[in-house]
Amino acid sequence: MSAQLRDTADELARLLWREHTLYRERSGSVVIRGAHVERWISLSPTGGKDQVLIRAGRILDGGTTAPARSETVAALTGSTGELAAVCRKLLAETAAEPVHAGSGRARREGRPGRSRAERPARPVRRARHTGFASWLIILALLGVVVLCVRNAVGVG
Repeated sequence: MSAQLRDTADELARLLWREHTLYRERSGSVVIRGAHVERWISLSPTGGKDQVLIRAGRILDGGTTAPARSETVAALTGSTGELAAVCRKLLAETAAEPVHAGSGRARREGRPGRSRAERPARPVRRARHTGFASWLIILALLGVVVLCVRNAVGVG
C-alpha cells in the first residue's frame, strides 16, 4: 500500500504543481508541499481497502505546516485526474477560509503590507564554490601537513 501511495502521490504532485516537494512521514502518509502556493496535501492510508485520507492545509511564514483545514476520503481505484480534482477542491476550500490572527500570516502592527508584485526583486547572488575562508583553511591544513612531514623526515 505504501509503494502505491507514494507512486500515486508523485503523479498527483506533478498534476497539481510544477514546483513541489514530496516526502514520507513516519505514520506512513505521504505529504506534497507546494511552497510557492503556501499549501500542502497529505495522503494517508485508511482502514478501508484502496481508500486514502486526503488532507489539505497551509504553510506558514516560517515554513512550518499549519494543521489541516479540510479533509476527505477518496478511492485510489479511480484515475489520478479524479484524485487531482478532489485535491483541488480541498485546496480551494483551504484558500477560501479566512486567515486567523494567530496563524503566523497576520501583519504586525506598524508594518506596511506589500504584495509580491510590489516587493522589489531580490538581487541574484552568484555562489562561489570555494570562498576566501575555505582557501585559508586549506592553506592552514597544508601547512600542518608540511610541518608533520618535515618533522618525520628529521630536516632542520
